[in-house]
Parts: sequence; C-alpha cells; structure tokens
Amino acid sequence: QVQLVESGGGLVQAGGSLRLSCAASGSIFSINAMGWYRQAPGKQRELVATITSGGSTNYADSVKGRFTISRDNAKNTVYLQTNSLKPEDTAVYYCAASQVGHFYWGQGTQVTVSS
Repeated sequence: QVQLVESGGGLVQAGGSLRLSCAASGSIFSINAMGWYRQAPGKQRELVATITSGGSTNYADSVKGRFTISRDNAKNTVYLQTNSLKPEDTAVYYCAASQVGHFYWGQGTQVTVSS
C-alpha cells in the first residue's frame, strides 16, 4: 500500500503561483511513476503532469511552460510548481502513484484562481 498526502493548495490571483507537494509513504520502493491530475467542477479528471522513477516528465499541453513537476527522492515527495495561473486552472489537484498492478490517489488539494 502507498499513502499520498497533498498540500499547498489555496486561493491565488490570476498570474500567481503555488507549489503543491505530495508526500508518499508505505510501500514506495516499487513506485514506477508519480503524477498530478486535476478535476474541475462538472468535468472529468485530467492528467496534468507525470514523472517517472528515472526522472522523465510529461505535461498536458494546457500547462506546458507554466507548470513544473519534480521529485525529491530523499523526502519521498513530488512537487508541482504552478506559475502564471489562470482561472481555468481552478480544480481539485490529486497526486497519484503507480506500481505494477496498482494505482493510488491522494485526497486532493483545492486550487482556486481568481480573475
């Protein structure tokens, strides 16, 4: 089992920044990749960014150039630096981790961007 705890969400004005954190615990030794997803009201959950155990990253087109995913292996933590935030970035952001045969979600953290 893997436990994921997100933090760092909040209310920010358009153009502002937030850094989201996701601390992993439990059976973390076999995590293949971690990532961030988001879900806005009335919309499906969508991929934001992922990072593999080898450090390869992938981003949704809507956040490329504005968001950066990174990881601190010593702290078992993944970060999402969000810059130049837009009102359409408003959503609950979820951390996720994948292992062979398993996929884990955090509880989510709310990001609200005011115009």
